[in-house]
Amino acid sequence: MRAICLALPDTKETLTWGQPHFRVGEKIFAGCGEHGGKVMIGFKLTKPHADAVIHDPRFERAPYVGKHGWVSMNPEAIDDWDQVRAMVHESYSLIAPGAKPGRAADRPRRRAAKKPARQKKR
Repeated sequence: MRAICLALPDTKETLTWGQPHFRVGEKIFAGCGEHGGKVMIGFKLTKPHADAVIHDPRFERAPYVGKHGWVSMNPEAIDDWDQVRAMVHESYSLIAPGAKPGRAADRPRRRAAKKPARQKKR
């Protein structure tokens, strides 16, 4: 999970709520943690994708943020890390759609200069 997340541009690992989470800029896009005595990994999916995967017994809606598309997955049931990689990439793109290599995601974007107001003709 760590290798998948940290291979993406402008990412870092932080300890959040005592568990490893992965951020782009200052926004979490994936994490690892324990819930109900089970170790889980989590990421955000589009709402239709999240609604579809929770029918798979390896997945459940993430506590507190599941209504926003976040899902938790039992890592002991992973048989295809490419599937996990695709979901982590989906989460990353939802959280940091403007993130590109070479641009720090947490750096504020410059706003275009305002054009001067037109003067009315008399």
